[in-house]
Amino acid sequence: MTAPEPTGAVTGSAAERERAVAALTGLAVGDALGMPTQSLPREQIIARYGRLTRFEPGPPDQPIAPGMPAGSVTDDTEQAVLLGRLLLAGGGRIDGHRLARELLAWEDEMRRRGSLDLLGPSTRAAVAAVAAGRPIEEAGRYGTTNGAAMRITPVGIAVPPDDLDRLVERVVEASWVTHNTGVALAGAAAVAAAVSAAVAGADVADATALAVRAARLAGVRGHWVAAADIADRIAWATGLVAGRSPEAAADLIYRLVGTSVATQESVPAAFAVLAVYPDDPWQACLFAASLGGDCDTIAAMVGAIAGAAHGAGAFPTAALGTIRAVNHLPLPEMATNLLALRQRG
Repeated sequence: MTAPEPTGAVTGSAAERERAVAALTGLAVGDALGMPTQSLPREQIIARYGRLTRFEPGPPDQPIAPGMPAGSVTDDTEQAVLLGRLLLAGGGRIDGHRLARELLAWEDEMRRRGSLDLLGPSTRAAVAAVAAGRPIEEAGRYGTTNGAAMRITPVGIAVPPDDLDRLVERVVEASWVTHNTGVALAGAAAVAAAVSAAVAGADVADATALAVRAARLAGVRGHWVAAADIADRIAWATGLVAGRSPEAAADLIYRLVGTSVATQESVPAAFAVLAVYPDDPWQACLFAASLGGDCDTIAAMVGAIAGAAHGAGAFPTAALGTIRAVNHLPLPEMATNLLALRQRG
């Protein structure tokens, strides 16, 4: 794939750097917006917030993030940063044993800090199996949730979109330890391909088209499980909301596409959100974070892809300042270093 350069964009590596930085910061923006609303039903979110317009703190009754400061990221961003560090340490490759160890160490640190935002069900089962001595090749055979997709953005930055087979191979390498099923790998490949295409200059529609192709390639990898086809569900979900008002689209995404941790719900939901707001990353993230269910993860995936598609100016300066001040993550530096891997091929 040769991705088109957006009209008016800065050309060359400077533009790619802007888009790579916006991918990682967009992931954090979406994640932090969805922090107070994650795991809540849509009706409760509407009653409390209407529709989100800014970062909110975790309310006392938040089941996962009670009392967290407004603008705080969750496991989506923290695990993406963990994966990015491993990619950089491995020169673009991921060692499965080290990933399992790092994820266990990350959860231990979260527990030490009193956090309730711990490993998801697929990742926890897989790394526990590795820790118990089971063969690493078997650890992720039942992983079907969106943990691989939520943290895959660094791979999309580090690998260009013009060799889709290679991109999918890197996604599988970064995911199979915890999510070695066709459905989970397809979801992760879709997100990574969309980010990769957008960093190269594709708009949201072209990035989504490549995501569908990547999902088809990855869907035959790993272990088979009974699950809906990710590629077909992305195409269906984006068509479902076409021409709908945001309010009608939100209802359709929540009721029909689904917003649970299941990959076949949350990944198509993210692409449906992008179809509703292809030209406004900030509104897309606010919309995603207001959906209910696993909306921090959905908003994180939306923010990563939309950020990459729009680059500099994708998000309000004040929002980026909040993310920096609250979380102290080296996102621009990491994005630059991941892009260097991409440019070295």
